[in-house]
Amino acid sequence: MPLRPHDESFLPRLQMYRDAGVNVVSLNVGFGEQGIEEHVRMLAQFRRWLSMHGNDYILVRAVADIDRAHAEGKLAIVFDIEGANAIADQISMIQLYYELGVRWMSMAYNLHNRVGGGCQQEGDPGLTEFGRLVLDEMGRVGMVACCSHTGYRTAMDVLEYSDRPVIFSHSNAFAVHPHPRNIGDDLIRACARNGGLIGVNGIGIFVSSQGDAAEGLARHIDHIVSLAGIEHVALGLDYVVDHSELDELTSANPAIFPPELGYGKDMQMIEPGSLVRIIEALCRMGYADADLCAVLGGNLMRIARTVWK
Repeated sequence: MPLRPHDESFLPRLQMYRDAGVNVVSLNVGFGEQGIEEHVRMLAQFRRWLSMHGNDYILVRAVADIDRAHAEGKLAIVFDIEGANAIADQISMIQLYYELGVRWMSMAYNLHNRVGGGCQQEGDPGLTEFGRLVLDEMGRVGMVACCSHTGYRTAMDVLEYSDRPVIFSHSNAFAVHPHPRNIGDDLIRACARNGGLIGVNGIGIFVSSQGDAAEGLARHIDHIVSLAGIEHVALGLDYVVDHSELDELTSANPAIFPPELGYGKDMQMIEPGSLVRIIEALCRMGYADADLCAVLGGNLMRIARTVWK
């Protein structure tokens, strides 16, 4: 999750994912109140850097590129957008973003916008008429709709309206740990009925207030599986490479990141290198190899094959 526009310094550190055995990573290119210019500038910066480092990375255009990256020992990269402010009032931006490599976009980012409500602002208006047009266009071009950071009413509207699988790319179970960014059991079941999935988040304030983080993450996975089945859960660690950037962001934006909800300096998060600990925790819970393959990427590949064009 890169944060600072036009900063390439973190990009070589993406190799930590390869070291952890990861084959594909989704890089965030903008979020929240950032507008079209910020998103396009970030995409230009990332695409240029990746084109200059083709020996190690592949910019994904189709599902086959993920398989090719795995075969060639490279890291496959897709892009994502958090919050539909990236398109402003111009729906035609969706196709441009897709052509530039964006494969999923969330509806809101904690606060309300043109599409609908955010999860940390009162008075969720639900999915707007503009939001329905956005979903129609995302479906047309092949972009996955995401409801992480989105308000309850809006998320439920999206799940009921969309005829394609919807994801919560990085959300945890409220029943396991009650934080406003986490989602309730009814949303988890609705997501499963839609054919989507929940990517479990590794940021500490969404995982647990105590205990081992990997064990805590496994408990969220287990709860989601108990409600929705193994085919509707994945990993969405939401790891931020540069922690100092995150500290600056949260302190400068208390409306988006209220300190009373646990946001602040030195937030703990599960690193990619901790994947083995999560796998070990799931094995202790009795999960089989086929289950682990589904959680570690198989379910996300199903979504990509279903929605991408």
